[in-house]
Amino acid sequence: MSHQQSTKKKHLFPKQFFEKDAWENGLRVCGIDEAGRGPLAGPVVVAAVVLPANTTYKLLKDSKIMTEEEREQAYAWIIKNCLFSVAQSDHHSIDAINIYQATLRAMRKAYVQLISMMGSQFETLRYVVVDAMPVFMHEPYKHANLDFHNFTFGESYSRSIAAASIVAKVTRDRLMTTTQKLFPAYAFDQHKGYATKEHINTIKTHGPSIVHRTSYLSNITKSKQDHEHQSPLF
Repeated sequence: MSHQQSTKKKHLFPKQFFEKDAWENGLRVCGIDEAGRGPLAGPVVVAAVVLPANTTYKLLKDSKIMTEEEREQAYAWIIKNCLFSVAQSDHHSIDAINIYQATLRAMRKAYVQLISMMGSQFETLRYVVVDAMPVFMHEPYKHANLDFHNFTFGESYSRSIAAASIVAKVTRDRLMTTTQKLFPAYAFDQHKGYATKEHINTIKTHGPSIVHRTSYLSNITKSKQDHEHQSPLF
């Protein structure tokens, strides 16, 4: 019988506990994390990553404390050496079902995609570790020896989660930089959709773009009419 646990105390396990336990027994760990729950625009992006056994790569750490150069370097290493999957929920889904449910949906999708890539190797997966959010799966997406755990500050306690945070962050940042080309007035390449003072002022001036999360803007825009009569952008 598999155990899907909701582990929320960050000190319940020592750092790298799941990786060490799995790797010592010739098994694997899947780390899952997201980027983009807080921004006013764009999708939330999730990554699921399985590291090679005994990985000690130095740049597997919390993506939020890394420089952009470090993240890009780590991302290049991960996509070359690891098994990974990426999924997202767009602004429409976030507005329709809320950010929490939209993030869970993307997490499940990223996980399902990854185990589909694993094929017969799925039975070697010992743990699924998730930053903060509980991800529960049903047959055929689990097996008897697979445990699910979620805990806060996951990037600091699991290299697998750290790797997922890096892939999610770099993927989303690149996506928002591309979005900037379509909506040049909003400077998405600079703030990536987060609620900076400049971003908020742009929304007040031009109204929201079609990639903004309307459910996040109630304190910024006064009416639906602001959206319908926004200033020309290009």
